[in-house]
Amino acid sequence: MLLASCGGHKAAVDEDEVEPDSTAVGDTVAADSLASEIAETPMPKAADELFDDFIFNFAANRKLQMERIVFPLPSVNGDKKEMVDKRQWKMEYFFMRQGYYTVLFDNERHMEVVKDTSVHHAVVEKVYFNTESVVQYIFDRPRGAWLLTSMRTIPISQSSNASFLAFYHRFANDKDFQTESLGETVEFVGPDPDDDFSQMEGIITRDTWEAFAPELPAKMLYNIIYGTPRRETDSKLFVMRGIANGLEMELTFKRKQGKWLLTKLTT
Repeated sequence: MLLASCGGHKAAVDEDEVEPDSTAVGDTVAADSLASEIAETPMPKAADELFDDFIFNFAANRKLQMERIVFPLPSVNGDKKEMVDKRQWKMEYFFMRQGYYTVLFDNERHMEVVKDTSVHHAVVEKVYFNTESVVQYIFDRPRGAWLLTSMRTIPISQSSNASFLAFYHRFANDKDFQTESLGETVEFVGPDPDDDFSQMEGIITRDTWEAFAPELPAKMLYNIIYGTPRRETDSKLFVMRGIANGLEMELTFKRKQGKWLLTKLTT
């Protein structure tokens, strides 16, 4: 699948060259099965109320996707602007083929925005660390139906999450830096191995981190901005959600004296 951008829905990075990262929440086979099921089922009208419901249908249903793109689609990359027509468009599956997706929130309260039916603007971002760029797919809901209205490619440095993304890339790739970036203690919340219906809580120290350290996507991230982008704050919640298995993992980071630190892990 090609990364969409200027020049007939092509860009400098071919997504086929970026292998999906293996993670604890990824289940590609189940995700493919779910995508096939979605593709064969007409999207219910209620799915337009919440962007999350819509984007899963948009990414799995080719007919729906073509109906919900405003062609010719403006695609901006720096000073270059092109109009992508229907013949140039290639099916965009987003995260459906890797079994999980990632989202950044400012805090737990901010996560409630996904349930806000008044949201009429959303942006799906692909963050490519190898090219230090972010491809943004911009969606609007002008008359009750979500539409892809434009695309934009920007440097990571211009992202509303620029500081955190620069930190995260190193955190995901450098084990030593990862350990150095732990708070004095890291709160842990996870399933109780002795009781399927309970959770356990504890504290992770730097000495025990290796036993808890999750596998994190290191090459490319997805993010969804619901509504108007917010200025970067000194807290960030990195969420990984399985598409078909219902699993979720949350990493809470705080920026203290200009340095990002992991303060909580929830699995």
